[in-house]
Amino acid sequence: MLGAGFILLCTLVALLGYLILPDPSPDANNSLVQLQKQPPGFRATLLRLPLADSVGEEPGLLGRWLGGVPTRYEEVPIGGWQVQGDTLVVQPFRAKGALAEPARHYALSRVTGHAGPAAALRAEVEQNHITQRTYWLGTDKAGRDELSRLLLGTRISLGIGLVAVLISLALGVLVGAVAGYSGGWLDSLLLGVMTVVWSIPGIMLVIAISLAFGSKGVWTSFVAVGLTMWVDVARVVRGQLLSLREKTFVEAGRVLGLPTSRLLIRHLLPNLLGPLIVIATSNFAAAILLEAGLSFLGLGVQPPAPSWGLMVNEGFQLLGTQAGLWLTLLPGAAISLLVLSFNLLGNGLRDAYDPKTPLG
Repeated sequence: MLGAGFILLCTLVALLGYLILPDPSPDANNSLVQLQKQPPGFRATLLRLPLADSVGEEPGLLGRWLGGVPTRYEEVPIGGWQVQGDTLVVQPFRAKGALAEPARHYALSRVTGHAGPAAALRAEVEQNHITQRTYWLGTDKAGRDELSRLLLGTRISLGIGLVAVLISLALGVLVGAVAGYSGGWLDSLLLGVMTVVWSIPGIMLVIAISLAFGSKGVWTSFVAVGLTMWVDVARVVRGQLLSLREKTFVEAGRVLGLPTSRLLIRHLLPNLLGPLIVIATSNFAAAILLEAGLSFLGLGVQPPAPSWGLMVNEGFQLLGTQAGLWLTLLPGAAISLLVLSFNLLGNGLRDAYDPKTPLG
């Protein structure tokens, strides 16, 4: 139940997505490089400046929800600020060991994106354009919020697990059902194909499929992982059908003249629901690990997408520095917890579907 609870929590985080992130753009390329490799709990003051092509446009629904700020803006870290007449004077953010920079001057109308009385512009700047943000888990080497990237990374991990399970179930059930029910030379042929695919290491097969597609990206990784996990399902379905096809209810269906497709879909496959659910949870965990390994090697999800495997790689490159420790441990812990949750859930489902397990 703990595993199921953590999976439900991750699913909720993945569905809410950007609505709950401390940083609204954790995968953007225009990251805050000045704030790179800051420790957990770091607090920064940010100045929001509207982009040149968004000045004068009406804020959208999200913009109005944020207090009327245009939906397209850039954030500039600052060390201090004050208003002098109709000008905003800011001190640039100074990282530890960096050289001091001269103060910058911005017209209040440039900050707000429109003209108006100085007092009204100042109030708008203080209310909507100067914000405080706490980086609870620090920042990465590009100055992006680590907590936001971890939360958004649940989408990729759960997404690849879901797609991989659906592909493996569809292909595995089809091949296993045909092999187990038909028997004969067709069964021997399909069993040989399963054995060959089974003998190839999963990560090597995923790499080969990714290279065959000729592209790298999220969906390529999803499909590649799914195409490598159908053998487990096929072997289970084949083994179960080899025993079920000799049962009395199957013989009765044949005598009544039921077509093979109806026998398989309506009478045989429902008896495999328990084992299929158990193996689906196992494949979910394996898919998450495969995606993390691919992204760590640079063959899976590509930057700036917040994949946990890619985040481990970025932290691994910084090992030996103070920031490298938590930038490696945090996504690694997230991968371990999610995989452990699916394994715990699979063990619980296996016990629940085991008729030899005593009740109570």
